[in-house]
Order: sequence, then structure tokens, then C-alpha cells
Amino acid sequence: MVLVIGGILGILFSLGFNTAMKMTSTTEFCVSCHEMDIPWENFKATAHYENAHGISVDCKDCHIPQETIPKMIRKVEAAREVWGHWTGIIDTPEKYAAHRPAMQKRELDRLRANDSQECRNCHEPDRMVLEDQPVAAQKAHSTLKDSGKTCIDCHNGLAHDAPADEEEMSFEL
Repeated sequence: MVLVIGGILGILFSLGFNTAMKMTSTTEFCVSCHEMDIPWENFKATAHYENAHGISVDCKDCHIPQETIPKMIRKVEAAREVWGHWTGIIDTPEKYAAHRPAMQKRELDRLRANDSQECRNCHEPDRMVLEDQPVAAQKAHSTLKDSGKTCIDCHNGLAHDAPADEEEMSFEL
């Protein structure tokens, strides 16, 4: 009997957990905090939101890893922004602007540490047709494996404004 109840509770927990993970990974959830209107409006002006190819990404595509363990870690890390909303740390445009450099640095550091995995989920460097790219992009992409750089090092500012202390070097898609 205990085993059956434990099994049922385990299934219910798994279903609830999975539902919560999906619900908190939607763009609607992400922008439900009014201070996220700032990066959302900024993002809507980029090629990752709207482009000639009809391809668009959501918040989760860049900010939430697809793999289970990294996804769970990122969800725990993201709780910091939710806490900032609830406690009023970033609840006004002025407070958000004051904390934005630290938030951007954390996200850029995360992407650098995982070799821009979220970028690579859609953009496969080995399948790039270098001849179709601008000369500067051809040069950068051809040395990507040996340079020690990752996508975000050159494409910083492509989906959101680059931090003030980092050079923005984005290319057209």
C-alpha cells in the first residue's frame, strides 16, 4: 500500500513539476513582470524576433538550456530576477537600469561558460556557408574553433543592447 501511494505521489509530483517547468518557460511568463518589458521591447527590434526568413525565437530559446540538469540550474538562478521583482529591487525602469549591467554580466558569463550552447541549438557552425557571409564574419567563423571565443563574444548585442563596457559587434542574419 505504501509503495502504491508513493508511486502515485511520485507521478503527481513529476506531472506538477513538468507543468511548472513548461509554464515558467514561456515568453508570456517571462514578460509578465512589468520590468521585463524593457528587454522585451528591445528584443522585438532585432532579427531574432522578426526577419526575412520567418524564424523567431522566444525567451526560453536563449535563456533556458534544453538539457534537464542545466535547465534546472538556470531556473534556480532565474529565481533571483523573480525575487527582485517581488521585493521591489528591479520593479521600476530606474531600478532595472541600475541592476541591468550585473544581470547582463551574469548572463554573458553563463553563455561564455557553456560555449554559447543556446546559440548553437539553432546555429550550427559546421553547417555555415562561409562564402555567403561578409568577409569579417567568414574570417571570424573560420577560426572559431581555435580562437577560444564563443558566439556571444562577437554577437553580443544582437538580441539585446550590449552592456556599456563591452563592444557590440553584431552582424546581420
